[in-house]
Amino acid sequence: MTSSIFGFIGLGLIGGSIAKALRASVPDAEIIAYDINEKALSLALREGVVNEAAPAIDVRFSRCSYIFLCAPVQRNDKNLDAVRKIIGPKCLLTDVGSVKSPIHKAVHEAGLDDRFIGGHPMAGSERIGYANSKATLLENAYYILTPTPSVPEEKLDAFRRLVAGMGAIPLILDCQEHDYVTAAISHLPHIVAASLVNLVRDSDSADGIMKMVAAGGFRDITRIASSSALMWQQICLSNPENISSLLSDYIRSLTLFKDKLDRRCGEALFDEFENARIYRDSFIAASSGPIKRSYDMYIDIADKSGALAHITALLAEQGLSIKNIGITHNRESEDGVLRLEFHDENSMKKAAVVLTAAGYRPHMRS
Repeated sequence: MTSSIFGFIGLGLIGGSIAKALRASVPDAEIIAYDINEKALSLALREGVVNEAAPAIDVRFSRCSYIFLCAPVQRNDKNLDAVRKIIGPKCLLTDVGSVKSPIHKAVHEAGLDDRFIGGHPMAGSERIGYANSKATLLENAYYILTPTPSVPEEKLDAFRRLVAGMGAIPLILDCQEHDYVTAAISHLPHIVAASLVNLVRDSDSADGIMKMVAAGGFRDITRIASSSALMWQQICLSNPENISSLLSDYIRSLTLFKDKLDRRCGEALFDEFENARIYRDSFIAASSGPIKRSYDMYIDIADKSGALAHITALLAEQGLSIKNIGITHNRESEDGVLRLEFHDENSMKKAAVVLTAAGYRPHMRS
């Protein structure tokens, strides 16, 4: 693997994160990248992630063992046409798009079936661009592979090992199955989040009371509404049939929910919430699942100078690292004003012992 040459067409958040993960897992690899954002390329060169910045998709990429198509979906056809003209006979071509059927169709039309494996790292961030990329973005995340029927098995095995070496979890699916699955668990939630945010915007008072007091539940369910509008427009237009079908199912389920509410059917409403709770908790219980367990602690602290510093000092003295920290202004569903997030369950439990001994009453949630 040390002799591999990796080419990147596009070096944004995902492309940059894969390049950084490869640099960490295959230190001697040669990485060539092209992006219309010259600042991203310059930064990647300065950081030592990229060995060479290409001004275009040209013969430099003909030496590559792997080429990653990481530009926005709407540019794939143009970039694929350029790659087709220079790709080497032994090179494996892949992409990172969250919709797979269109790229598979384009690859087939380009006559590249025997060297293409679709790829979709199930990881991301509301922050975009190479500047926000990181090697750890892929760690313990599913990386879906959608090989064409004619790609050699040895190429699939090699690519699966490469993905696993970056810390991700390779999962092989048919491209059509992938698009239906991601429409349900990724694309539809973004539509729901966006529509809910817009509903609150349109329903809020002139002085913005809803916006001001929006609590944890609203923030959690609408967090993804902060993602790139252009990217999600393109995703919706790339997978419209699956999204529309599932959206129709969701609208029907909301209508049934509304009917139970209108008829004051207490038992039926309880069943809706309870069934959802049980199924949702099963996601967290699966250690390899997409929703990772978080280790949160909530603590009431006095509103006085030094209160926060006292807690952090107590934990630091015991060598306990805090992953994240925040103040909860609206606590309708929380147990304390101070939220501490830890890296693992053991650290959270040790912190609870330390803080309890110091007279605090921590509430743990995981």
